Amino acid sequence: MLKKYLFLTKPGILFGNFVTTLGGFFLAAQGSVDFLLLLITLLGTTCVVASGCVVNNVIDQDIDQKMQRTQNRALVKKTITPTIALIFATVLGAIGFGLLWFFVNAYAFGFAVIGFVVYVVFYSLWTKRTSIHQTIIGSISGASPPVIGYTAVSNEFDVAALLVFLAYALWQMPHSWGIAVYRLEDYTNAHIPILPVARSVYRTKVECLIYVLLFTAVLNGLYCFGYTNILFLIIFNALCAYWIYLSVIGFKAENDQLWAKRYFLYSVILVTALSISFSFTYMSNAPHLPLF
Repeated sequence: MLKKYLFLTKPGILFGNFVTTLGGFFLAAQGSVDFLLLLITLLGTTCVVASGCVVNNVIDQDIDQKMQRTQNRALVKKTITPTIALIFATVLGAIGFGLLWFFVNAYAFGFAVIGFVVYVVFYSLWTKRTSIHQTIIGSISGASPPVIGYTAVSNEFDVAALLVFLAYALWQMPHSWGIAVYRLEDYTNAHIPILPVARSVYRTKVECLIYVLLFTAVLNGLYCFGYTNILFLIIFNALCAYWIYLSVIGFKAENDQLWAKRYFLYSVILVTALSISFSFTYMSNAPHLPLF
């Protein structure tokens, strides 16, 4: 039974957000890590994300039963009731928001609220079922954890926080569309108007390339504004060069599903490597450029 509750929280999403929160924290810490603050920030953010994922499971019961990869979820199989799931989500949310409010700071708490509300209300309840722009809306929630990590340390929203927010939001698009192309039949059967379903796989590949280029350009701003060193510039651009390469060869792919699976998996590798690299590619004399 414990395993069923764990899978309600979507461990894959939890891992991804854990890694990006870690990356934001490392970037702001600039080599001086407060491990207790790091632990509290990671635990608080993970609980908030888990709460949102459980609520999403409740909302998506009808969709999940139409998709092969989700039709065995506990709520679809009715091994956990929606009421119990919502109680579970409430407990997780209370723990997560409480930790961020009482033990971190208002910035971290505020971005956790933004991420949760966007994911549950604007994405899950609204645009996922009605709009081709669902991925753009959802990207706001996906970009919140690294900003939570960053502001937990900086206690302000500065230029680096803005660049991190924009870049991780841009990363969400090709990452999510990679999944959608790989699982195109599932999304079609569930009548989810994501880009490759609502338009075409070719259009999706074009936009993936555009967003990868934008992601690369925006996050290079960290080096340009003096927040990271030359090692970051080399590592990051090498990682992005291969993602651009994968985007380009996608136009000649004989099997779109195989290409998309590789494309999606690489996006996970890239964001994980990027987030970890912030622990050793910082500038010890990073500028102080607050926005608010």
